[in-house]
Amino acid sequence: ALLPDGRGLTLTGHLGEVMRESAKAAQSYIWSHADDFGIDRALFRRSGVHIHVPAGAVPKDGPSAGITMAAVLASLYSKLAVRSDTAMTGEITLAGLVLPVGGIKEKVLAAHRAGIRRIILPKDNAKDLRELPGHVRAEMTFILVERVEEVLAEAIPELAGRILVARPA
Repeated sequence: ALLPDGRGLTLTGHLGEVMRESAKAAQSYIWSHADDFGIDRALFRRSGVHIHVPAGAVPKDGPSAGITMAAVLASLYSKLAVRSDTAMTGEITLAGLVLPVGGIKEKVLAAHRAGIRRIILPKDNAKDLRELPGHVRAEMTFILVERVEEVLAEAIPELAGRILVARPA
């Protein structure tokens, strides 16, 4: 949620330190590339952000939610919705690179069980898709990405037209 007159980034939902750092990296990336995404920088000065990851009793940690946090923040600041038919996982760097993560088989199977058929994954995790049952691979659409801009263009279609070509890191 955008918090008028708020400050900073508040994270709740029993998040571990690595996941908190991942969210902060996502925020820094979005802030530093606001002009590239057509986001009004004044929002950063006027408002804080609160992100709650549900199932607060369940501990959550790791860098895998980096691209998800970036998509959430871009959606919040741009007022454009993230596609509801898409799951995503991947670590991000401050330079906008999407890094591979673990547990791809389990994450894809969980998305499949939930009825999600479209998933954004780090390109370097492509080899992990071989571990999936053939029928799951056949029913899913995998979008393999290397940069946060690709994630945002796929996750928030209305934002795709605003995204400028990535600057070299």
